[in-house]
Amino acid sequence: MVKRLISANASDLLAMSAAELKQSIKASEGRTIVSENVAVRESLVGDITNAEVARAFGADLILLNGVDVLNLKIEGLELSADETEEELIHKLRKLVGRPIGVNLEPVDQDAKMAENKLTIPLGRQANEETLKQAEKLGFDYICLTGNPGTGVTNKQINQAIKRAKEHYNGLVIAGKMHGAGVDEPVADFQAIQSFVESGADIILVPAVGTVPGFDSDDLKAAVKAVHQAGALIMTAIGTSQESADEETVRQIAIQNKICGVDIQHIGDAGYSGIAPVENILAMSKALRGARHTISMMARSINR
Repeated sequence: MVKRLISANASDLLAMSAAELKQSIKASEGRTIVSENVAVRESLVGDITNAEVARAFGADLILLNGVDVLNLKIEGLELSADETEEELIHKLRKLVGRPIGVNLEPVDQDAKMAENKLTIPLGRQANEETLKQAEKLGFDYICLTGNPGTGVTNKQINQAIKRAKEHYNGLVIAGKMHGAGVDEPVADFQAIQSFVESGADIILVPAVGTVPGFDSDDLKAAVKAVHQAGALIMTAIGTSQESADEETVRQIAIQNKICGVDIQHIGDAGYSGIAPVENILAMSKALRGARHTISMMARSINR
């Protein structure tokens, strides 16, 4: 067996296989936090990465957004003359002492859009080449989802899961935080079931209170189905409410914990592509109290 994530040292976390990391999250009983960061925007502090900032305020897992894996760059992280681009993620893992993931977007060229469509580089999209590159770069997990206006559909997320299981060995998270500009239900129960059947390790759904019409009853039903199938479930604040006041973030966190989710995500819509750090801290304290929050913040990455 493995240590639960909230009690694990950096050396434990970085040595875990995908299956071990999944079990470590499960054993933490709803007290795991993912911080999403825009890694290509100038970082909050400037000379260090947003990933380091998020970790310092209690994040357990780091999810990079807006990254072109075929042309990899991370603001605040420089390579020496003898280092290659392929070493960036390994270097970031050592600096942060946390598993690192990346968003890859399953764009549907035939999506029925509800707004203007945003064209993104192929290196940000979920395809065979980027999945293989994510494996090569050493990402611990990938998140198959969509940013606003990119035209990601549930149908293409499902297809991307199947491709990911062929070309990538880390954990696969899949689902939608919001509409991604598409005129379709965000958290369709049938889609959620298909994601599990296709092999997703963790199902992503909106946090209660973030997407209109998705309530606690819907979330409880999704949690029950996903857990029965052996997968985990992650709620996401991807609607800019991550930059609301601390009390709003706390309320969202507690309501979703009541529903039984395994992981809670806090998005990147703050200053410089990271949630306000006080909100990461507020979520951490709400979900696991001062003791475990202090442990995650103060535990040296050299342990």
